[in-house]
Amino acid sequence: MGRPGGETVTPTRHAGFTLLELLVVVAIIAVASAGVSFAMRDSSQTQLEREAQRLAALLESGRAQSRTSGVPIVWHTTPGGFQFDGAAPQSLPEYWLHADTQVSQATTMVAGQALLTLGPEPIIGPQEVVLGSADHPKQSLRVSTDGLRPFAVQPANSP
Repeated sequence: MGRPGGETVTPTRHAGFTLLELLVVVAIIAVASAGVSFAMRDSSQTQLEREAQRLAALLESGRAQSRTSGVPIVWHTTPGGFQFDGAAPQSLPEYWLHADTQVSQATTMVAGQALLTLGPEPIIGPQEVVLGSADHPKQSLRVSTDGLRPFAVQPANSP
């Protein structure tokens, strides 16, 4: 095509992104940032939850061992962790996974140590231990049983 005067018109292309391309990029960034925010939980709370779940499983294991052997097993805290008196040697761990884990209260406290009796009777009295973190003193979880049901983890402020 030509213009009057003999000039030819060449179409000009504008450099840049279309609206659709920009929307796709923004959507990808939004999904990625949402995934990262869900993946990044408070690590200290996650550690405390892991410790509480592990302790509940260990207490149930000690309780089962006591019932099968007929020997009372007593769980108590030690300066470096905890111990199961009456359990078979090396059958249960004696340390916390994280050094900052601590017991802030328990059903029975003797000389600063928490004590739980795990059997050998099938029904034991209600017992609980409240776990906390030395680094984050406001975070705590309760590991408890009513004596009939298994040990379970609950928020420390729940009934």
